[in-house]
Amino acid sequence: MDLNCDLGESFGAWTMGDDEAMFTLVTSVNVACGFHAGDPRTMLRSCRLAGERGVTVGAHVAYRDLAGFGRRRMDVAPDELTADVLYQLAALDGVARATGVAVRYVKPHGALYNTIAVDESQARAVLAGVRLLDPGLPILGLPASVIEAVCADAGHPFVREAFVDRAYTPGGSLVSRREAGAVLHDVDAIAERAVEMARDGVVTAVDGTVADVQPRSLCVHSDTPGAVAMATAVREALTAAGIDLAAFA
Repeated sequence: MDLNCDLGESFGAWTMGDDEAMFTLVTSVNVACGFHAGDPRTMLRSCRLAGERGVTVGAHVAYRDLAGFGRRRMDVAPDELTADVLYQLAALDGVARATGVAVRYVKPHGALYNTIAVDESQARAVLAGVRLLDPGLPILGLPASVIEAVCADAGHPFVREAFVDRAYTPGGSLVSRREAGAVLHDVDAIAERAVEMARDGVVTAVDGTVADVQPRSLCVHSDTPGAVAMATAVREALTAAGIDLAAFA
């Protein structure tokens, strides 16, 4: 099972998360490409750290929304969104290659991630941007989503992901961050949840029902308070359950 995390989200003098610690705990890192967070120096540092720690790099593309941290849905024309995705991918790909590593997958961020789970026009625009750079570059996303269906139609690789620290609706989508309880904080419960996701391929929704997700990658957010302790507990719980940790890409 892959364990991924959104990293490289610091910007200028503003620091987000403990990247140094998180790089030692995960197998894949989703590096911000400058549109919702991150900057050239942070991208370079992240790619260098990934090479040193043997961690796989993915591009964390987003809406052009630094002020909103990419968590506000935007009405972007398809051709513009395709170009924005390509721009971000090309930037990180160039930085990664300069450090001796490569971008191995793409994970849309925040509002873009949630939008392409339900909006076919934006999903196709994101896919088009990815395919312009590399037709074989996997997209990491929500199970049973529109982007998964669009990728299937195009014969493009798609990897299912589940979030250990986010609440789920009965339909298998993420509870909006605007709602109470959307982000989970109980470290022990999160670790147990991670094992359930990895071993059984399911997640317990907010109403107690079980949704089938069958993930190949689990995500823990670096900007959640206590993220390092959370990632440590998740890693230890997965290992104790006999689940091998390795990057999917």
